[in-house]
Amino acid sequence: MVQEFVKVCDEIEIVEGKIMTAEIKKRPIAIARYEGKLYAVDNICTHDGGHLGEGNVIKGQVQCPRHGARFDLKTGQVKRMPAILGIGAYEIKVENGQVFVAIP
Repeated sequence: MVQEFVKVCDEIEIVEGKIMTAEIKKRPIAIARYEGKLYAVDNICTHDGGHLGEGNVIKGQVQCPRHGARFDLKTGQVKRMPAILGIGAYEIKVENGQVFVAIP
């Protein structure tokens, strides 16, 4: 199956260590830049529904602002409880200064 990449924003809008949010195909997504690389993950924490876009980026992880659960930006795997289920992590690419995310 060929993945469709959807334009999200201009690359300069995503600041190092910060999180921006978007909705792609009715799915809330959090996009972050960490150590110069871009990552796209689900914006909703699997523990209690917190918006990860309101959290922080810490050591390659996104931290939920509600209870501190952390998820790996690259894989979506849980790195810190109270969450026990991971989140989706999505392919992201930059072309001509524009950011695109692939959502299945």
